[in-house]
Amino acid sequence: MRSLRDFLPRGLFGRSLLIVMIPLVALQAVSAFIFYDRHWDDVGRRLALSLAGDIGLLIDAIEAREGVVDSRWLVRRARYNLGIEATFRADARLPATQPHALFGPVDWMLARVLPERIGHPFQFDTRSVPDRVTVSVELPSGLLSVAAPRKRLFSSTTYIFLLWMVGTSLVLLAAAIYFLRRQIGPIRRLADAADNFGRGLPAPTLRLQGAREVRQAARAFLRMRERIRRQIAQRTEMLAGVSHDLRTPLTRMKLQLAMVADDDAARELKADVGDMERMIDGYLAFARGEGGEEAAETDLDALIESVFAGARRRGGQLSLENRAPGLRPALRANAIERALTNLVDNALRHGRTAAIAVRRRDDDVVIVLDDDGPGIPADRREDVFRPFFRLDKARNLDTGGVGLGLAIARDAVRNHGGDVALDDSPLGGLRVRVTLPL
Repeated sequence: MRSLRDFLPRGLFGRSLLIVMIPLVALQAVSAFIFYDRHWDDVGRRLALSLAGDIGLLIDAIEAREGVVDSRWLVRRARYNLGIEATFRADARLPATQPHALFGPVDWMLARVLPERIGHPFQFDTRSVPDRVTVSVELPSGLLSVAAPRKRLFSSTTYIFLLWMVGTSLVLLAAAIYFLRRQIGPIRRLADAADNFGRGLPAPTLRLQGAREVRQAARAFLRMRERIRRQIAQRTEMLAGVSHDLRTPLTRMKLQLAMVADDDAARELKADVGDMERMIDGYLAFARGEGGEEAAETDLDALIESVFAGARRRGGQLSLENRAPGLRPALRANAIERALTNLVDNALRHGRTAAIAVRRRDDDVVIVLDDDGPGIPADRREDVFRPFFRLDKARNLDTGGVGLGLAIARDAVRNHGGDVALDDSPLGGLRVRVTLPL
């Protein structure tokens, strides 16, 4: 069952405008109700009573002459003295039915007021002539028909009130939209700058605008961005030094091992040095993250094809079942390629075959990787994303790796505003779902 929250606007602009419009509409509704309930009822009743009084006066004049009426005199007196057109037809009678159904405030007012002044059968017509209202009264001696201007029963203040009400509402609405946009614009620009910075995209210069609280938030964001950039630069410099310092003794060890006899002990030492080098590469890759790579528009189909071709060259049984050409999101191509390579290598390490499928979903692209390996228990699927975490059963130590592949992959994808999730695969193993925003 849908709640009221489902019908409310999602954005700040829509909700702020709603906060302004609800009191405005309520005020206009109350004003209109009071106007029509009091003003229209009082003024309309007085106007209808005035017309009914004139008709009653004509009826009294006709009855006072005992049914002998001079039609020309009656028409002339009614036009000059009362401002209405009157005719009298001797021995005529009212039609059997009302000319039209009662509809509108004028009809309702006449139906309520005329019986108070006219004690004879009557009918009225407010539709046949646009600017006239005709009232026919059946007297014992004949039929009196009176045609009065419609404006006698309708006050022009009604139109004036409606124009003022609608006009002021539109002016207030325009002013509210103008000021709300000026206040919400800096918030939207701040959100875009934060999103672009988080995804590594170039962010335009963020000016301090808007209300005091918005400027304070923008100022805090700018300070935070500078601190993060400074820390990334310091970490990159430190890692470059660490990488150089660690690789120098490893290189000397490899050179020395190359000059000794090729026996079992030497081969074991060479394997240990190779393992140390791979571990150092993994640690540095995880600590370095994406380094200083800038996001750029990337042909996603070509990137996945490169990952696919690399896996096939390494002897993996990998199939590309579905593709989505034409997608060019802003990516750090090396970071995403490294993440997908880690995921593919992980799938092929623990399964015989794997399959990649790519599809677009709304504003995202979803890359699905299935394998036929042993899979991962549902209650351990979040644990495997922790750095250096390894499963003892499904993925044992003999399969290689240092427990950083999935952590590096999720870190790279989340830095692009996406995510990596695990599920059961229809092939019997593990399904990895990579979601990236377009």
